[in-house]
Amino acid sequence: MESNDVDEEEFGFARNHFLAKELRASGKKSARKVSEIDIVDEQELREAYSKVDIKHEKEINDLISSYKDSYSEWRFILRCGYGMLMYGFGSKKALLEDFASTALTEYSVVVINGYLQSINLKQVVVALAELLSDQLKTHPNVTKGTQAKDQQSFHSCSLNDLFSFLDGPHLEKNDECFVCVLINNIDGPALRDSETQQHIARLAACSHIRMVASIDHINAPLLWDKKMVYTQFNWYWCHVPTYAPYSIEGMSYPLILTQNGSAQTVKTAALVLKSLTPNAQNVFKVLADHQLAHPNDEGMPINNLYTICRERFFVSSQPTLNAHLTEFKDHELVKTRRNSDGEDCLYILLGNEALEKLLKDIS
Repeated sequence: MESNDVDEEEFGFARNHFLAKELRASGKKSARKVSEIDIVDEQELREAYSKVDIKHEKEINDLISSYKDSYSEWRFILRCGYGMLMYGFGSKKALLEDFASTALTEYSVVVINGYLQSINLKQVVVALAELLSDQLKTHPNVTKGTQAKDQQSFHSCSLNDLFSFLDGPHLEKNDECFVCVLINNIDGPALRDSETQQHIARLAACSHIRMVASIDHINAPLLWDKKMVYTQFNWYWCHVPTYAPYSIEGMSYPLILTQNGSAQTVKTAALVLKSLTPNAQNVFKVLADHQLAHPNDEGMPINNLYTICRERFFVSSQPTLNAHLTEFKDHELVKTRRNSDGEDCLYILLGNEALEKLLKDIS
């Protein structure tokens, strides 16, 4: 009797499966389109999100504070030559930065925010080399023949030369001198490609570098092969769920079903420009003024920009201008294209109205 009940149940399941498949095949497709959805402005949605109260805030703070008992152990692990990899649900930005400011005060620390949309890795490595050079100048046990490089020369070095300097035998045996690299979201969008991960792994393997990083994507370990994990990064995996909201990290990600308003773009561009040197801002203003005065042109030829900026003493050489342009391109403020005469031209990714507002904001 029980056998008949099982057969009947299996038959009913199979029949329902094929009936559902038949109904799905004969069903009409919806004529609605995503473009018909009434989307809101991104800035408006972000402002509404910022007003949402955080639940269990006290419990989250207590949990993050409880990890302070492990700070001395984590510092010991770093001194032993391991890299610290923090994983677990929740933002770990506050935890990592508190660890650095509390337990790593005797070392130089460089913070990389991998959640940003673009990062100039070469500039980061140059900054690390400069910090190590400063430490070696005052270190008592520097090996004979080792001379700290002049900081100006690091900008002209290749990545290979910089890695060699960071990995060099500058000190006597059993003496330590290193710079800590703290990476929030090593699996972030700006660091996720294979080439960048290879460079970061090579950086982590340098004898004068110690790395602390966090991951949040479930597939983040797929970024690395066996050699990178066990030989170069030499990870010590640390489970530190915080359950804290990704408020800061989320600001760098475009929101789904929102309209990226020009107001937000201008605000972001203004923040970037205000963080640059006055000469860099002046170079940008020259380019912006040209674009506003010649809206139908394909852009401003680089040679023309250099001539004007040199006459106004904003730059002293072509490499100086190139350094400013690299900053603009890294932050996606400026693009390059060729005009009909074959010249490389620069143009700003903003409309005239937004560009005028940007110039007013940074003046």
